[in-house]
Order: sequence, then C-alpha cells, then structure tokens
Amino acid sequence: MELLFEKSRPGRRAFQIPPCDVPETPLAELISPDLLREDTELPELSEIDVVRHYTHLSRRNFGVDLGFYPLGSCTMKYNPKIHEDVAALPGFTAVHPGAPPSFAQGNLRLLHELERSLCEVFGMAAFSLQPAAGAHGELTGVMMIRKYFEKKGEKRTRILIPDSAHGTNPASGALCGFQVLTVPSDRDGNVDLEKLEALLGEDVAGLMLTNPNTLGLFERNVVEVAERVHRCGALLYGDGANANAFLGKVRPGDLGFDVIQLNLHKTFSTPHGAGGPGSGPVGVAEALVPFLPVPRVTGKEGPFRFSEDFPDSIGRVRAFCGNFNVMVKAYAYIRSLGAAGLRRTSEIAVLNANYIKERLKPHFDLPYDRECMHECVFSGRRQVREGDVHTTDMAKRLMDFGFHPPTVYFPLIVPEAMMIEPTETESKETLDAFCDAMIAIARDARDDPGQIKSAPHGTAVGRLDEVRAARQPDVAWRRRKET
Repeated sequence: MELLFEKSRPGRRAFQIPPCDVPETPLAELISPDLLREDTELPELSEIDVVRHYTHLSRRNFGVDLGFYPLGSCTMKYNPKIHEDVAALPGFTAVHPGAPPSFAQGNLRLLHELERSLCEVFGMAAFSLQPAAGAHGELTGVMMIRKYFEKKGEKRTRILIPDSAHGTNPASGALCGFQVLTVPSDRDGNVDLEKLEALLGEDVAGLMLTNPNTLGLFERNVVEVAERVHRCGALLYGDGANANAFLGKVRPGDLGFDVIQLNLHKTFSTPHGAGGPGSGPVGVAEALVPFLPVPRVTGKEGPFRFSEDFPDSIGRVRAFCGNFNVMVKAYAYIRSLGAAGLRRTSEIAVLNANYIKERLKPHFDLPYDRECMHECVFSGRRQVREGDVHTTDMAKRLMDFGFHPPTVYFPLIVPEAMMIEPTETESKETLDAFCDAMIAIARDARDDPGQIKSAPHGTAVGRLDEVRAARQPDVAWRRRKET
C-alpha cells in the first residue's frame, strides 16, 4: 500500500482556506527563522485521495467489534454501546474541571454513588477514584501502607510479593522505599504458606497479593494468608485487576484485604485499546481511610463538594478527580447490570475459561490442572520438544485464522506461557472456532513446523524482526534519491 507521500502530486489539495480578513504577521516574527524549514515535503493530495487512504487503513485494523481477543479484559473486551452514549451526554462532557461545585452537582453525585457502589461490591470502607490506571492505583495503595506505619511510628522496611505477581507490583514497592522479597508458589499455584511464614516478621509492611492470580487461579488459602500477615502486624494489599472473576461471589474486604486496587477500564466497561484512558480506584479498610488521597467528595445526600480537609492524607495523586469519562461508563455498567447481573458476569467468565481449558489441555501442557477462574494458562513446551515451535510462533500463526493472539510469555513462572482469557462476552460458537484453530496449530506444530515458524501468511505485514523494530525503529519517510 502506497504512503500518502508516494501518492502526492504537485498542485493537488484537499482544503480551501478563506481569504485572511485580519492584518497578516510575517511568520519569521512569530517563529525564529532557524526553526523554520524551507521545504517540509508535505504530501499534496485531493480530498477523495486522503479519505480513501485512511479508509483503506482502517479496514486493516483489528478491533473488538471485528473479532475475538483472547487476551480478554486485560486490554479488550465487549463494552455495551449504550454506555458510550451515556458517557457522551453534554452534562458529563461539557462541564469544566474547574467549575464550582454548584455547577457540577450531578457529576459529583455520580462520583459519590460510584464510590458507595464499589464499597458495597468489594467490602471496603472507602474508595479513592483518582488513580489513572492499575499501576498508578497500586502505587497509591502502597503509599498509604507506608503512611499508615509512619503514623504509628513503626519502621517497616520489607514488602512481600508472590512470584506470580504482575511486574508492576515490585516496582510499586521499590518506589515507596521498601525492600521487595519474593514468595514462591506451591505446586498448585498458591502462595507457599511455609515460605510465606519464614519471611514474615515485624519489619514486613505487607503482602501484595493478586487474587485470582496471574495463573488464573483463586488463592485457596487466602483467609489463612490474611491471618498470618495480620498476625505480625502487616497489611494485605490486593491487586483486583481480575475482578470480573469474582463479582458478586466474594468481597475482598471480607477475606481480610486491607487495600485493593481495581481497573475500571477492565472489569467495568471501558475499552482500553491504544493504552488508555484508564481508571484504577483504590479501596481501603477503615484503618486506612484517613490516608486516602485528596480531594475527596463529601456530602452524603448533597450538596456535594470536594474537600481536602484530611490532615493524614498522602495528598494528591492525580489532577482533579481522575479520568471522569471512564467512571461514567463504570457507573452505567453497575447500574444497568445490578447485583444479579454482576454475579452472572463472573459465572460466565469462569465458565468460558474452563471450557477453553478442557478443550485445549489434550493438545498443550497445562502447568496447573485445576479449576481456573477468568483465564487459563498453558505452556508451549510440548510444541518446542516436538517441532522446535515456540509460543511466539503459534501466536503469529493464530492471526492467519482471524484471531488476535493471546498474552504470551506471562506469567514468567510458566515457560512458553500462553494466557487465554475469553471474558464473559463470547459465545460458545466463537470459543469453539478459537479452540479449533489452536488445535490445528498444535497439530501443524508437530507435523509441519515450518508452516508455523514462518507465520503469519495472510496479514498485511509478515513476520517482523521484533528486536530490531523495537531497538532501531525507522518511522520517518524520506524521499528516494533519483538514480
């Protein structure tokens, strides 16, 4: 496909500027001449050429409205279109962030009611809606843990993290000045209780636990884990990015979690393609409420206002009130589904993941053969042994079947990992088509490995040198020299 620069023809234009009706100022008076280029080499095209070019490009894109994303709620899942309409209402989109509270009572009420709803669903005393995404939320949670012990006058220097944790967990701990120690998993994918007990002590600030974990497994000993952590005076932090696996079934606060971070852009109906926007609210137990970020929405029944009158707060972590548009969609999601709908969401998410697990486990290694939650994790070790076919090869081959690849090489404790999350939105027909493709790939990896190792074959761009593309990107167009 030709670039716009290659389609350019001198004298063509796709715009018309009316005559200037104000005195003109020479460009050199506005911008220093040494910053100006004499020849910008911008493409010259007609309007129809521009429209057709970008329309053709859009048809090469792959999105959730076109096909199945087996990496699930992590980045893409179905989001009801009506929620987009709700979030686009002028009362939500046209209000100025600096408007006085009297001009934004509806917006403030939505924030207040969303916080109350999240408290009810997750069993926490209060929430902050400020953090912009999951990693930001977990950093906020660890900052509150640090402030909590500072207020008590206790010097705690270590924080514990399971070996299956997301990579941002140790980063958040380190940024807050803690020494990060790893807790191994046992043979069933749970936190190893003996190894945990050996690490606990009076210098431990907390344990950062993802539940369900990145293996797609529910921590069977979570109540005992919480008890052991609390026994030494530490706190239990919960990474709730995978909340669509337990909505309406369990409440983290009831299990003993002191802090929990959510991802509204995953579980609660906001597309997260292209890196954002996101929202990572943080909920806390009663003991940590004084340390929540400011400002906080106050006023139980109204009038509502932002207040910073919380002397023990960790301060601001985000301008204004976070990504408000995401919160509107989350609020619409909760109100439209209700309690029964949220429970059903989790039931279907877990059912879909287990269906895929059972269909694929005869064809791929399954490191932890137990009931999974919202996702299942396989290993491509068998395919490496049989045909020197790696997980990345199979992921690229999957694109030839019209599916987006799943998450690969994560979690790190599973060699040649493939993390598959169907979410609660896909039909049995879609799941079967995906499983049929994966089974065909497993067969070809054994019988015709070259077919897999040279994939993809049917995409607009073939196999790239990914290392070179990442380290030596070349995205600037240059005119070819005439020969």
